[in-house]
Amino acid sequence: MSSPTSDVLVIGGGVAGLTLALEVADHLSVTLVRPALDDQGASRWAQGGIAAVLSPDDDLDAHVRDTLIAGDGLCDEQAVRFTVTHGPDAIQWLIDNGVPFTPDPDPSARYPYHLTREGGHNARRIIHADDATGRAVVDTLYEKVTSHPNITQRSDLTILHLISDTTGRCIGAEGVDQQQHQQTLLAKHIVLATGGASGLYRHTTTPSPSSGEGMVMAAELGAKLMNLEFQQFHPTCLFDPEGPAFLISEAARGEGGHLLNEAGHRFMPDIDSRAELAPRDVVARAIDSQIQQSSQGHVWLDISHLGASAIRHHFPTILAHCASRGIDITRQPIPVVPAAHYSCGGVATDQRGATHVTNLYAVGEIAYTGLHGANRMASNSLLECLVYARSCAKHLLTQKKRAQTHPTVPKETPSDTQKAIPLPDQQWPPSTLEALATIRSELRATMSQHVSIVRSNQGLKAAQHKLNVLETQLNDILNSLDGVTDSAKKSSNNAFESTAGKRSHPESVRLQQALWLAKLTVLAALQRHESRGLHYSLDWPEHQENTAASEMSLEQLSPRTMA
Repeated sequence: MSSPTSDVLVIGGGVAGLTLALEVADHLSVTLVRPALDDQGASRWAQGGIAAVLSPDDDLDAHVRDTLIAGDGLCDEQAVRFTVTHGPDAIQWLIDNGVPFTPDPDPSARYPYHLTREGGHNARRIIHADDATGRAVVDTLYEKVTSHPNITQRSDLTILHLISDTTGRCIGAEGVDQQQHQQTLLAKHIVLATGGASGLYRHTTTPSPSSGEGMVMAAELGAKLMNLEFQQFHPTCLFDPEGPAFLISEAARGEGGHLLNEAGHRFMPDIDSRAELAPRDVVARAIDSQIQQSSQGHVWLDISHLGASAIRHHFPTILAHCASRGIDITRQPIPVVPAAHYSCGGVATDQRGATHVTNLYAVGEIAYTGLHGANRMASNSLLECLVYARSCAKHLLTQKKRAQTHPTVPKETPSDTQKAIPLPDQQWPPSTLEALATIRSELRATMSQHVSIVRSNQGLKAAQHKLNVLETQLNDILNSLDGVTDSAKKSSNNAFESTAGKRSHPESVRLQQALWLAKLTVLAALQRHESRGLHYSLDWPEHQENTAASEMSLEQLSPRTMA
């Protein structure tokens, strides 16, 4: 077992993780755990762009006001102002690092890069790289990370738990490598950048979304989880039940796209004066209502009237992808459905990214900063990643000036000379792995049916019951494996020996974490007796006065069993 020590351990390699690593690497040693699946995560698939006040015709107060309105009364205004104020500097940092944003072709433009408009914004303030902004930012930052001598990348690890010492401070993480040996990574500061929880749902806007595992790992050490009930569904994901997830950018509506129902009627002007540019929660509910009234299972997004030239210029990625699936968007409308997209809740942090656990930080979608409130406004997500990753980095650099101490010894420290006995997949009965996959599929189906765009007490309680049944099934599976590979079980260093003494597998650990987060999400939704933002309840259709952010902890699921 290896236990290397670095100054900063960053878990997750999207925009937030890459930004933080680069910002501290000139002065601190960094270990970046960036599994290959990060290339399929939310950052790379963010198409629309990054919201910031860049045009001289725009102003900070307007961006703050739009964000507060979209957040439906639950934003922390101080967090909103902090984020918006630091936005222009964050964009300039990306430009200085070579991100190829799309220039404005108009020689008389007031800002050199093209700015588009998206839902909830009352000005053009979305800077973008065509319709593949996330990919452009990730690729640019990753190239710099790869060439930085002070950043050690680990793409071979699956992190399963965080480690604390006897005083409760986070001092590292443990997981397994590709040979399924246990690995322990120690560091002076640990930063989670593992993304949100869209993977709890069947239909998502990214091919490989996380299911909130990082949130649960933080909660296991005592971090607070906030506003889990506010899961954003992007209104327009390509409808293709047989194909992979693909997001149709908000910018398609920002540039003038129309939403049409089964009869070809443009329905959004009937619902909201902002029409297709209403906040995402409004548009998603409207689409969901139209789908419930139709037989086709989707609505249409039509941008053909923009003209082929404009479509090729603004949406080359969407044009090419839809063409690969038999849709010519210059002539045909795009079939779209809402899909799980972004977690507005997460691990509670301050403006430095610090959690309630000493030495543990969280940045990006995993974090609850107070910026989004009950609904995230379009293109504020990458902005949050950049601003809080840079703020966290600045804080960590100030810590370097203090007297450095080595991490305190963990509660249980395995000998570095002992090796974990591997338990490869082939030592698990195929039927067991299939059973785990079935439980995860049923988890996603349950959340999609009962805990999505429109909710009811009856549906939430049905979800609560089903999730308890699934957790029992998981525990039964693990109990049945106690007799398997007895020789491996005798080793206290076995990577698949859980703290409760049961046989486990990386997928069973992550599945248990997903089940816990799903149960906490349902509990938070049941406790919110109102409709607000992304949480719309048939039983509580009105706003409540004096509403507040919700707070969840794993203790609320007690008694619980580690998988």
